[in-house]
Amino acid sequence: MSKLGKVLVAMSGGIDSTVTAMMLHEEGYEVIGITMKTWDYANSGSSKKETGCCSLDSINDARQVAVNMGFHHFIIDIREEFGDYVIDNFVNEYMAGRTPNPCVLCNTHIKWNALLKRADALDCEFIATGHYAIINEANDRKFISKSADLNKDQSYVLWGLSQECLNRSRFPLGHYTKPEVRQFAFDFGYEELSKKAESYEICFVPDNDYRSFLKHRIPELETQVAGGDFVNSRGEIIGKHQGYPFYTIGQRKGLGVAFGHPMFVTEIRPDTNTVVLGLEDELIRNGMIVGQPNLMKYATFEDGMEVVAKIRYKDAGAMGRMYNENGKIRVEFDANVKGVAPGQSAVFYENDDVVGGGIIYGSLNSGLS
Repeated sequence: MSKLGKVLVAMSGGIDSTVTAMMLHEEGYEVIGITMKTWDYANSGSSKKETGCCSLDSINDARQVAVNMGFHHFIIDIREEFGDYVIDNFVNEYMAGRTPNPCVLCNTHIKWNALLKRADALDCEFIATGHYAIINEANDRKFISKSADLNKDQSYVLWGLSQECLNRSRFPLGHYTKPEVRQFAFDFGYEELSKKAESYEICFVPDNDYRSFLKHRIPELETQVAGGDFVNSRGEIIGKHQGYPFYTIGQRKGLGVAFGHPMFVTEIRPDTNTVVLGLEDELIRNGMIVGQPNLMKYATFEDGMEVVAKIRYKDAGAMGRMYNENGKIRVEFDANVKGVAPGQSAVFYENDDVVGGGIIYGSLNSGLS
């Protein structure tokens, strides 16, 4: 029995999770690897060759590393629990005119629950993943901080983790950059792994075509929603669209209608199958309402607390202030922000630390005068 304890490592077969397992094994933890089968491409309607975390090649890669390093490895099938929650939410959100963030939901409601359940069964004190993030502690609370590699930082997608999850989680890569992680793989003797390409796709939308995925899941969808109206901010019809679920807030390309100048999706109205288009300035908002909040660094906050709010993964963030509002959080930006999209995650930072996050329910009024 290791003095450091037993740790269950989520291994996708990719470089980050593999190096995580290697590092913990070398540090002296008793490592058990686990690979979760979350999805298969046959259900996605994609003709693309299966790749990524659920492919047979990736599963075999993870198992081979475990064999080489001498620790146990298990494969578990969580397709049913994954599909019931993540896939249904993904489809339902688009049908409600919102833009979902399935990776956040998967982390919060599926992967961590699945890992903790199996960790308990295997008497593992800890779980570990290859996320680029750092776990810190203050005021008897654990919280996420940005990783050393800001280009790879994944703190945004981890805002929903509970204190229980954080207490048992380990993120060994948080203090390293991606080039350093690749060098670790090379130094461990895995030259091919050190050059392995990264995947940025949603695992169940392998070709990044969510519209085709929706059509596959709801065969009658295209017929039901085709021919709706594009309208401007005054309600005037300015064109026809292919169906409101196939558009997202801030979208400019692929509208299928030429106006002689750039037009953007500013609002989606599912009840009337209407998509509102406007000039770029019409995307401006001065605040938002955030629901399903999870506070991380502090158990509570005082109205007017200053934070940097990120409204999408690659967003630089905007200064604003948080206010309690009937179980939700109202955020008022110091300067106007473009492209607040209901359904996406809003994550609040104090310097590099995650104060908390939630799901964007709606935006406040336009900042235009």
